[in-house]
Amino acid sequence: PIRIDDVLIVEGEWGRVEEITGSYVVLKIWDDRRLIIPLQYFIEKPFQNWTRNSSQLLGSVFFYVDFGMPVAPLRAEVERIVKASSNWDRRFFNLAVTDTTERTMQLRVLCTAASSGQAFDLRCEVREGLIDFMQREYPQFLPRTRIEGDRPAGQPALEPQPA
Repeated sequence: PIRIDDVLIVEGEWGRVEEITGSYVVLKIWDDRRLIIPLQYFIEKPFQNWTRNSSQLLGSVFFYVDFGMPVAPLRAEVERIVKASSNWDRRFFNLAVTDTTERTMQLRVLCTAASSGQAFDLRCEVREGLIDFMQREYPQFLPRTRIEGDRPAGQPALEPQPA
């Protein structure tokens, strides 16, 4: 179920198969460590092979916004970010509201890439681009905890404290 250069997730570690011997597999982890795994592991335990049939991947980015945030400008910004990226393979992307809580909307961006490395980079580009866009254009709709209450008109929100 594995070949040289396959991208695997084993015991929570992402890596590329570097060597296969008669008794163990060497997985080169993203930070250049090597995970040595007994060959029997791949027969007895589940693992993820991201490149079994193809290296193409569908990446996801989740983020949270206030209910006041209009979704249409975010969709347009996702389109701009993804189409400008050399990491996007031109197959597919979208943005959807996938959940809500009492305080926020959960948004999910899906976007495709030709390899796991490009999918990771594309996800980072989308996440960073959307944060930048919201900070610049819609900072009032970034998630925050608000405490609101009534106060007499003309009174400051906080009483000055003596020094």
